[in-house]
Amino acid sequence: MAGSNKYIGQSVLRLEDRPLVTGAGRFAADVNFPDQLHMRVVRSPVAHGRLRGIDATTALAMDGVVAVWTFADVAHIPPIGFRLTGLSELDPYRQYALAQDMVRYVGEPVAAVFARDAYLAEDAADAVDLDIEALPVVLDAAEKPGPFDDGHDTEATILVKQSGDVEVAFAKAHTVVELDLATGRHSGVPMETRGAIARYDAARDVLEMHGAAKVPHWNRDRLAKMLGRPIDSVQLYEGHVGGGFGIRGEMYPEDVLVCAAALTFKSAVKWIEDRREHLIAANHSRQQRHKIRAAVAADGHILGIDDTFFHDNGAYMRTHAATVPDLAAAMLPGPYRVPAYRATGHIRLTNKTPCGTYRSPGRYETTFVRERLMDVIAARLKLDRIALRRRNLIDKSAMPFDRGVSTLGTDVVYDSGDYATLIDKLLAASHWDAMQKDCARRRAAGELVGCGFGMFVEKSGLGPFDKVCIEVAPSGQVEVITGVASIGQGVETAMAQICAETLGVDYRGITVTHGQTDRIDKGMGAFASRVTVMCGEATRMAAVALRDTALAAAAELMQTTPDALDIVNGEIVRIGTSGPSMTLAALSASRAGNLQSEAEFKSSHMVYPYGAHVVQVKLDADTGGLAIERYHVAYDVGRAVNPKMVEGQILGGVAQGLGGALYEEFVYDESGEPLSVTFADYLMPTAHEMPGVSVIVTEDAPSPLNALGLKGAGEGGITPVGAAIASAIDDALQRPGAVTEIPVTPQRLKALIERS
Repeated sequence: MAGSNKYIGQSVLRLEDRPLVTGAGRFAADVNFPDQLHMRVVRSPVAHGRLRGIDATTALAMDGVVAVWTFADVAHIPPIGFRLTGLSELDPYRQYALAQDMVRYVGEPVAAVFARDAYLAEDAADAVDLDIEALPVVLDAAEKPGPFDDGHDTEATILVKQSGDVEVAFAKAHTVVELDLATGRHSGVPMETRGAIARYDAARDVLEMHGAAKVPHWNRDRLAKMLGRPIDSVQLYEGHVGGGFGIRGEMYPEDVLVCAAALTFKSAVKWIEDRREHLIAANHSRQQRHKIRAAVAADGHILGIDDTFFHDNGAYMRTHAATVPDLAAAMLPGPYRVPAYRATGHIRLTNKTPCGTYRSPGRYETTFVRERLMDVIAARLKLDRIALRRRNLIDKSAMPFDRGVSTLGTDVVYDSGDYATLIDKLLAASHWDAMQKDCARRRAAGELVGCGFGMFVEKSGLGPFDKVCIEVAPSGQVEVITGVASIGQGVETAMAQICAETLGVDYRGITVTHGQTDRIDKGMGAFASRVTVMCGEATRMAAVALRDTALAAAAELMQTTPDALDIVNGEIVRIGTSGPSMTLAALSASRAGNLQSEAEFKSSHMVYPYGAHVVQVKLDADTGGLAIERYHVAYDVGRAVNPKMVEGQILGGVAQGLGGALYEEFVYDESGEPLSVTFADYLMPTAHEMPGVSVIVTEDAPSPLNALGLKGAGEGGITPVGAAIASAIDDALQRPGAVTEIPVTPQRLKALIERS
C-alpha cells in the first residue's frame, strides 16, 4: 500500500459536482445532432381493449411529419427480454415496442410519430385517431385471475421459497399471529425524465444511443440482438443522469423505437418524455398484498413464518421479470432466526403500468410486513417490542448465516453482522428510553405522539463480475475506465479514492470513465447497490497490478529492486533514503505505450449490510396530518469509502421512504384510468416535510468477501421507513397493528384516529 496517500474512509470533496453546480451538466435533453428527427409516442387512452384500427392520415399530411409507425413497421423486432430473474414461463408476457392488436394499460405505446420539430411531433401525435374496443379491466391482483391472451391468464407464475418444516412449526406454536398487509403502488421520480437520442454513423456502420444509464452494456447487447446487428456496431453513451432509483436506464419500448428509426431514416432521432408520460409509462413498483402468519413460542421465539402474497406487476413483464417478488420472498425474514419459513408469491398482471424495481425492491415491502408482524407479536405476548427483536436476532457468532433460500441466482448467505450492537448504538444515540417516557407523558396530556422502530438486512454487491482498466498518461493523469454507470451516487469520487490510496497518487488527478461501451468491452452497470463493492474491489486489484508494474519498471531505470521503492503523491521514491526519484508521468512517458493495467473481480455471493431506524411522530386528529419530530438512522456498511457520501445516500433514501410511507401512490379509477398523472395528484415529500435526520454509519462487520470489507450503502436509508412510521403511528394511537397499509395518507390516518 502506498505510503502517505490515505483516502479510503475520508469525506473528501466529490469530483463529479463541478459541472453540475456550474451549469455545465450534459443530460439527455442537451444532446442534439444536425437535422435530427423528433419522436412522439401515441399512447393508449384505454386500460384494456382490442385495437381495431389506427388512422394517421391527418398526421401524415402535416408538413414536416416524416412517418407514423404502427406495429406493422416494427413487427420484425422481438419483444424486450429479461435482464434479471427471467423465468421461461414469463416469456409470453413480454412487451413489444408497439401494441399489436391489444392494449393493456393507459399509456401503452400504440404508434410513433417522427417529425422535424418536437412541437410538430406532439401535434401530429394528437391527430392520430385510435379505434379501440374497450374490454373489462383487472385492477386487483388479489382477485381471481382473468385472461391475458388466448393461452394465458393474468397469473404469470407462482414463486415458492421454503426452508424448514412450516407445518411442524405451526403445530408446536403457543400463539399464531395473522396479518393482512398491503404496500401501495409508487415509484422513483427522478428530476430528469427518460430520454434517448439515437444516431446512425454510416461511415463506421455504428448505431449510437445517447442518454443511456444504469446498464449500458446490457442494453447495448440486447439492442444489437433485437435489431440484428453485431454487438460492436452498437455503442451506448451515458451523460449526466438526473437520478436513477431503479427506474431510469432499463430498456423500454421507446429506446428500441428511436434506435430502429435511426437505422431506418439514416438520421438522428430524439425522444424526451414529459412528466405525464413518466408517471403513466415508466416502471411503477411496490404494490403487494401479504397474508402472513407467524408461529410463536410462549417466550416469544419465532418458530415459523408462512407468507402468501400477491404481487401486482401491471400489464407486462418488463426487463426485471420476477426480480421484485423473488427478492421479497427471499429477504422477508430479515435479521431474525426463522427456523421454518415459506413464502408463496403470486405474480399477477393487471391493467396498470408495468412494474420494475425501485430503490430497495422487495425489501421495502417485506420490511414493512415483517416489522408489523414483530410489533403485533410483542403486543400479543405482552413483551417489549425491542426485547422481542433481541430475542430473535441472529447472533454474530452464527455468521456466515445461510437462510436456506436463494435470489438473483445466488444463495442468501449473510456474510457478517453484529445486529445486537447496532441496536445498542441506535437506542443510545436516540435516547430511546427517554423518548418513550416523554411520549407517554405527552399522550397523558392529550397529544397523539409515538415512537417507532424498524430493523432490516439489505443485500448489495451483486456479481458476477466487474472489470476495470487503469491507464497513466505521460502527463501523469490517471484514468480509471469502468463498466459501471453513474446515477448520482458518487462513482467517480469513490473509485478515485480507492485507486488513489492503492496506487499512491492524489485522487484529484484521477478521471473515472463510466457508461461508455466503446471504452471497455463489458460491464454490469449500476444497480442493487453493487458499484462500490464490485467495481471498488476491481479498482483496487487493477491499482495493485499497476503499482507492481510501475515499481518493477522504475526499479530497472533506478537500478534498484521494486521492494526498495514506494509511490507517494505520484512520485516513485526510495524508501528510507533521499536518493533520486521519478514521477509516474515520467515513467509513463518513457514507455512505448501508456502505463496501464486491468483487473476483473468476480463474486458468486452478495454482501449484506444492515441497519435500523427510530422515529418520533405527532398526529393531528383534525386533519390527519403527521409531523416527524425526530428521526435516527444506524447503518453498518462494513467499511465506508466516503462517510459523507454514505450519509447523503441515507438521507436521500429516508426522503423517498417517507414518500412511500405517507404520500406517494398511483391511484386508478374503476375503468383503469390513472388519476395520479401530475404532481398535483401524485404527492411527494418536500423540504418542508423532510425532518432533520441523525445518522450513525458503523463499520462493525466488514465483509469477508472482498479485501476492503465493503458493503453497499445505496438502499439502507429507504428500506425500513414505512415500517418505522407505522410502528410510531401505532404507538401514538396505543393500538399495536393499527396500520395495515401504506402510504398512510391523511385520509387513511384520520380514519384510523377516528376509530381509536
